[in-house]
Amino acid sequence: MKRDMDLVRTILFYIESKYQPGSGLIAVSMDGYDNNVIYEHCKLISQAGLIQKFEDCSTMSNCGCMVGNLTNAGYDYLDKIRDNTFWKRTKKIIKEKGLPMIIDTIKTVSTTVISAATEGAVTAYLNNGGQP
Repeated sequence: MKRDMDLVRTILFYIESKYQPGSGLIAVSMDGYDNNVIYEHCKLISQAGLIQKFEDCSTMSNCGCMVGNLTNAGYDYLDKIRDNTFWKRTKKIIKEKGLPMIIDTIKTVSTTVISAATEGAVTAYLNNGGQP
């Protein structure tokens, strides 16, 4: 299996949208993805500390795995890659620089992309006399 960081992002969005406080674990399954691939990616996400719990649910039909909510680190990571423009720019920079497409690299590059955009927005705001 090849690690798919777009799938990692999709799974994080899925968990964020489906998890309800007090619901315990939720089943993760997505159309177009084999449950074994979902399972392995959720396992990677868990090992990275981005979700609270992770359990196999291979005995259930249509289930890749069971997971808990995102951790604070998971929410922080997702917020850095939430915007499609920033996500695409982050992936492009990583590819152009020949960097590894791993969570830590994505965090670093996306932080830089967001910082550059923030700096540009603040500079433009100040140059316009504080007018949007």
